[in-house]
Amino acid sequence: MSNILVTGSNGQLGSEIKALSKNYHDSFIFTDKKALDISDKDAIETIIKNEKIDTIINCAAYTAVDKAESDELNAEKINAQGAKNLAQIAKAKNLKLIHISTDYVFDGKHYKPYREDDPTNPNGVYGKTKLAGEKAIQEIAPKDTIMIRTSWVYSSYGNNFVKTMLKLGKTKEQLTVINDQVGTPTYARDLARAILDIVPQLNNEKPEIYHYSNEGVLSWYDFAKEIMKMAKLACKIEPIATKNYPTPATRPHFSLLNKTKIKETFGVEVPFWKDSLDICLREMGERG
Repeated sequence: MSNILVTGSNGQLGSEIKALSKNYHDSFIFTDKKALDISDKDAIETIIKNEKIDTIINCAAYTAVDKAESDELNAEKINAQGAKNLAQIAKAKNLKLIHISTDYVFDGKHYKPYREDDPTNPNGVYGKTKLAGEKAIQEIAPKDTIMIRTSWVYSSYGNNFVKTMLKLGKTKEQLTVINDQVGTPTYARDLARAILDIVPQLNNEKPEIYHYSNEGVLSWYDFAKEIMKMAKLACKIEPIATKNYPTPATRPHFSLLNKTKIKETFGVEVPFWKDSLDICLREMGERG
């Protein structure tokens, strides 16, 4: 049995871990940014000591991709310095650490699913600060530590693409959605379950990187179409090119992740994206 600290527990992934935690025999401490600022090393050390923590699952992150372009200081503070603090403490106190990262560390110019050792080249501030966090963890090199990169996260909790499409689909007759960005959604509950199953298996000498998303390949346009279909909403979805929908941050055009390593190392099962979307919509009471 582990004493697990979950940071960023009010976000999508943290909320799903909280919901699943009752199915595990571990003891959990859930913190949000108000209860624990991971850029404050002393605050982390205090909670580690007081709660006798032996495992950290770091879901805390600055994830406002567009806002990060004009708010680099705060993005760096959480995504890079926060990760560095956790790694230093994990090494000093022999703690297990699972850190969540992103497909945005890649530039999206690949043509086959990204492997963990493929060259990184982030396009914007969000990706750069998340990569800086990864590199800090690798340099500090705590044992029993892994980083999991994921993509297109959605859940019945928080704000996400699925919820936005459902809201707009009920009030709009037609929407335009980008059709030239390709990847795979990740149902946060699937990732949360994988993380909790991995915790007791952690036993590595140096930090390792793994990829996790659901199975399948699609565009945001395909995703939106399926959401409307499953929810039985009449809203028509029209494709649009990224160049016709400018945003402050550049998104990867291709962010498909190769999940072979995490499946083979930890025996993780990865559900197909449509099956997971179906489950999430039923959870939300939105399945038509």
